[in-house]
Amino acid sequence: MSAERLKIEAARAALKEVEDGMILGVGTGSTVNALIRELEVSGLRLEGAVSSSRETTDRLEAIGVKVLDPNHTGDLALYVDGADEVDAHRRLIKGGGGALTREKVIAAASRRFLCIVDESKCVDILGEFPLPVEVIPMARSLVSRKLTGLGGRPELRDGVTTDNGNWILDVRNLDLVDPLKMETAINQIPGVVTVGLFAQRRADEVIVAGEGGIRRLTA
Repeated sequence: MSAERLKIEAARAALKEVEDGMILGVGTGSTVNALIRELEVSGLRLEGAVSSSRETTDRLEAIGVKVLDPNHTGDLALYVDGADEVDAHRRLIKGGGGALTREKVIAAASRRFLCIVDESKCVDILGEFPLPVEVIPMARSLVSRKLTGLGGRPELRDGVTTDNGNWILDVRNLDLVDPLKMETAINQIPGVVTVGLFAQRRADEVIVAGEGGIRRLTA
């Protein structure tokens, strides 16, 4: 089964958790794009959505979904998003699409965080995918030195400015055996907006689409 087909299967499984009339938190990335396409033909009617990126906002508005300001919605019942890597404890690396900060905000504001991936995203230990860190531009050099001190090899993502007006460092070679400890350490560096480790606020459930069908990682 192709990777695109697996993303569609994960998206369809997630849509079974979505209810008519809800305000849905919607992430960013190729699997979420599949979710939005499936939402369009599902017959579900949302009150609205909270979007994690301009790209997602454009896609939602194109299918007639009203995108709402999270400052006015309060806590959300459900947030659906993909991931770049997932471990067996439902801890994630996110930010390959550059939306990690807004994704973290929506995850924190949601009572339930449902992550949808194909089986290629599942790993034993996080870290093969370079870890995104969003930084304010004036702090790029300082943050790079601090990340190097933590054992990482940071590289500026060329030509990318986030929806928040910031830059992204992609960091390789970090020891992520304890992702919560590393998430805390990186978030304490002055100039870091946030890091793409979702260990403190990990997914409540992960839907994994594979050749053998759908499986779920839960508590």
